[in-house]
Amino acid sequence: MTSSERVMNRWLVVAGALIIQISLGAVYIWSVFQTPLRRVFPGWSETAVTLPAQIVLASFALAVIFGGRIQDRLGPRRVATAGGAILGLGLILARFTGQMPETAALGWLILTFAVLGGIGIGAAYVCPIATCVKWFPDKRGLITGLAVAGFGAGAFFFAPLARGMISGTPYTLFGVRLFGLPELGVFNTFFALGVIFFVAVVAGAQFLRNPPPGYAPPGWTPPAPAAGAGSKVDYGPREMLKTPVFWILWITYFAGCTAGLQVIMKASPIWQSFRISMAPPPVPAGDFTAILTAGAVAVSILAIFNSAGRILWGRVSDGIGRKPALMIMLLLCGLTMLALDWMRAYPLYILGIGVIGLCFGGFLAVYPAVTADYFGTKHLGVNYGWMFTAYGAGGLAGPYLAARLMRVAGDVPYVAEEEPEVVLALFEAGNYRVAFLVAGVACLVAAVLVKAMRPPVRAA
Repeated sequence: MTSSERVMNRWLVVAGALIIQISLGAVYIWSVFQTPLRRVFPGWSETAVTLPAQIVLASFALAVIFGGRIQDRLGPRRVATAGGAILGLGLILARFTGQMPETAALGWLILTFAVLGGIGIGAAYVCPIATCVKWFPDKRGLITGLAVAGFGAGAFFFAPLARGMISGTPYTLFGVRLFGLPELGVFNTFFALGVIFFVAVVAGAQFLRNPPPGYAPPGWTPPAPAAGAGSKVDYGPREMLKTPVFWILWITYFAGCTAGLQVIMKASPIWQSFRISMAPPPVPAGDFTAILTAGAVAVSILAIFNSAGRILWGRVSDGIGRKPALMIMLLLCGLTMLALDWMRAYPLYILGIGVIGLCFGGFLAVYPAVTADYFGTKHLGVNYGWMFTAYGAGGLAGPYLAARLMRVAGDVPYVAEEEPEVVLALFEAGNYRVAFLVAGVACLVAAVLVKAMRPPVRAA
């Protein structure tokens, strides 16, 4: 390796990764849009307004496979740049949803926000992960955590931004009003976010490049193969898919993502249902607005835990091992899901969703690392793309369970407008207990499966 090949500081790759992931992570703010969309389209059911959240996650996960394969061939910078352009285009086109009749609007929103947006997110998402892992073989768990930390943090910054632009209220973090925002409405907010994401992702992509062949950090020596392992280091995707351990990892990843995404994509409406169902009707306009604001704050706080979990558990897994870390996360997530329906005081609710976010963030850090550990880094882009389909399946299952298994606790009247006259509307308060129980039990079963799994035996 020549000195010219050593010029690039590998931490610049991490900086580019964070810029990209913070923007892509805004996919987790969907719950902020749900109530405003149902005001515009009162004919949309809870299941219907949840559908774009499900489709964007599934499109995202499928696009990771193709994005990973292409970036393995063309390099990460080009693919991440294309992903940013597609994501921006999807949200910009979503702006026209409001100009369509209610019967066609949902399909258009799914096509633009969910399908195009999901493809853009998936294409860009895999590039920072695959690139950072190659630059940091000495800190694989920690660096995958850092590489995806921004994805979890995106909602922290963008949930209050979206909420403020929709309603024209100030940009507020933890109750502190930082600056004023124009009232754009829900559809122009899609447009504004599309422009922001396009610029940020394309800029961050310019920092991504693969290390020179044979790169190793100064002073680092690759560890010896584990006892009993053969000489084969890198599995191609077809070889990987034939191993039993891949499917155990996939199932457990699916269980963790089902629980995590059920809460993340529904954090605001779940809190709204908890709080409004306990309020004496009709709920005053000021109280209703405060409940919506608290829901947006919950999304932001959840994003902090989601982001912190990626760094924390990535580092922990480097120390105690991937299996013990996964078992602890699945147990914590499962037990918290079982208790969540009883955590209806706001501090308890924040604690509950915070623990779930912490564990979910850990899954997004540890599963790429364990994929690299077990199947090598040569084909990591496409290999992790296949592993990441568990996230997409969880993205379909989690929000679906929350919407489909939700039982209507009651239609609670609230004051929608006070001037020039009082106008009452109805809020459909939901009971999510069954959905929480199903996801919690799945996580506990997944913890048992992780304990039983063994690394693949690499043939000589």
